[in-house]
Amino acid sequence: MTDDRWIELFLDAKTAEQGLAHNSQLAYLRDLADFKTFLQRAKTPFSAVTHSQIQAYLVECDAAGLAKTTRARRLSAIKQLYRFAYLEGWREDNPSLQIAGPGRDKRLPKVLNTTDVDQLLAAAERCGKTARDRQRNICLMQLLYATGMRVTELMSLPISAARGDPQLLLVRGKGDRERLVPLSPPARSELAAWLVIRDRDETAKKTKGAPGSRFLFPSHGKLGHLTRHWFFGLIKTLANEAGLAPNSVTPHTLRHAFATHLLANGADLRSIQTLLGHADIATTEIYTHVLETRLRSLVLHHHPLSRDSDKR
Repeated sequence: MTDDRWIELFLDAKTAEQGLAHNSQLAYLRDLADFKTFLQRAKTPFSAVTHSQIQAYLVECDAAGLAKTTRARRLSAIKQLYRFAYLEGWREDNPSLQIAGPGRDKRLPKVLNTTDVDQLLAAAERCGKTARDRQRNICLMQLLYATGMRVTELMSLPISAARGDPQLLLVRGKGDRERLVPLSPPARSELAAWLVIRDRDETAKKTKGAPGSRFLFPSHGKLGHLTRHWFFGLIKTLANEAGLAPNSVTPHTLRHAFATHLLANGADLRSIQTLLGHADIATTEIYTHVLETRLRSLVLHHHPLSRDSDKR
């Protein structure tokens, strides 16, 4: 088999078994295509790769200045490819065994405070050429902050999820896993207002013979709904309008704000894990950094030895 056929069958299997999202498929494809290019210089197909060649590839990635996260992701793709090849009988060995990854930098996520979020929400009410655009923008922002959804999950929400003035939204996340996320009163209000406008537009389209959309945020593009790239542009515009540094605001920073603000106000990690759709609580634990100040204050004000030291 050719290397391209290896990649094709591997991705088909992962998609069928795990419900791999389109963006995840593209990420695997890019990483394995880069590895294939490296091997082509040595005229080595996937079927003949050695343990040392995989290590040499990782050294080259490091020398090229790739981040630890990128190198770890590429090694993960290679390991999964060869595990699959071994199980399928394409190879009698697995050359990726016992190759340690570079680990990950434990960087804390950038977090917006509540004032920053309020400014972004206010900017969304002002930004837009028409009343329709402004209502769509504030609905998007309220939903994102109220639920902590990933931007792709938000963009692809079906209209059926929003019918009946819901207090909870059913979200389909990574690995095709479903979860329920509650809506805040402001988010429910803005969603209801957007539905009136959206349904009016859809009715007008149908009278002209155009098909209706099954998405909450429809568009004329190939996907049928607004794209994550479009939303990245919107949030940069809103950051400018709100007086915030555009490079400090992304859809993911609002997801971080959702989790951080919940934790700071007493929510437990398990609940936040469920709301964010994290498969592993270790991913959620990065948000415990917000507890540092609260715990320090707790010790300083309530520990007996701290009170004794104040009296001296």
